[in-house]
Amino acid sequence: MGEKARWLGKIELISLSKYFGESAAVDGISLTIPAASYCCLLGPSGCGKTTTLRLIAGHETASDGSVLISNREVTGAPPARRGTAMMFQNYALFPHLNCLENVAFSLRMQGIDKEERNSRAMELLSLVHMETYRERMPSQLSGGQQQRIALARALITKPDALLLDEPLSALDPFLRTRMRAELRQLQKKLGITFVHVTHSQDEAMALADLVVVMQSGRIEQADHPREVFNAPANSFVAKFIGGHNVLSGVVREGGASSLFVEGPGDFRFGVRSQQSEVGTKLSYAIRTDAIKLSPPDMAQAEFSAVRAVIKETEYAGSDVRVTLQASDGQEFVAVCKEAEFYSHVWSAGDSVNASWDQESIHAIGHED
Repeated sequence: MGEKARWLGKIELISLSKYFGESAAVDGISLTIPAASYCCLLGPSGCGKTTTLRLIAGHETASDGSVLISNREVTGAPPARRGTAMMFQNYALFPHLNCLENVAFSLRMQGIDKEERNSRAMELLSLVHMETYRERMPSQLSGGQQQRIALARALITKPDALLLDEPLSALDPFLRTRMRAELRQLQKKLGITFVHVTHSQDEAMALADLVVVMQSGRIEQADHPREVFNAPANSFVAKFIGGHNVLSGVVREGGASSLFVEGPGDFRFGVRSQQSEVGTKLSYAIRTDAIKLSPPDMAQAEFSAVRAVIKETEYAGSDVRVTLQASDGQEFVAVCKEAEFYSHVWSAGDSVNASWDQESIHAIGHED
């Protein structure tokens, strides 16, 4: 049993593609989702995340490549033979059936007798804290309650993997936060693989063991959420994941183990060598909360700060988002604590020094 548990629910996508006409919705992706993990497919609309989920579920036929679930080749298998269950974005509850009947429906289709299917359905209703609503119709439930019924219905078949297509998007912000905590707890309790499609960076960071960032049908980065946030693979990931600025500088000196880069303005810093020639441009990410602002007349070590002009400010309660523009035109955002920012009485048009620790700089690539 222990040996089996190591691969039960493991999902492998091998050079998987899906074309609609000549357009590639999924373009040769390869990915391993470990058994009993929580994976979030994250990206903007049209990036291929929902098509990838439907390929795993068997609701789309792969144009090329392979899908393995629990060490079984299932690329050509119908949905019912994959060991997966899917929870749709609109929950798709049967309006003419009550909660108990909705949850038990798939067992009814399997020919299981009424007493057994109702008993198993009640177990699942209890798991999602909806047993007292068993006689209610879907129209008598709130959005969060409907979601719980849809979850119970998906789980009653005892799948190896549960596939969720933007399950929280229809909920209000307060309920969304509450339900994502319940989803995470449920996944840990059941110990099965969850694959969850979302366009919300916060949702992916809160839920996932594995975040898969997609763009144009391809995987840009797949890693633990902390790694994705702190070490984005490229400019797209850094910008999409949020909380980062992507800036560029020019390589002024190159050595055997390090480069010296200048920009924005005359700000200079060193990074580990990336085999760049002097004069080429280097992109780097700096977190918005790593930037410190100070008055322009405050003593600074030479080249250690960026002289910038405040373009606009946005009050956000405990923080203030400050949009700045450097002398070379590059714009970036600093997130400052409310009390600290307002102690300087700064406003749009004022000049400031922006600085950050060299350890906060994450080099992410070269520009042409």
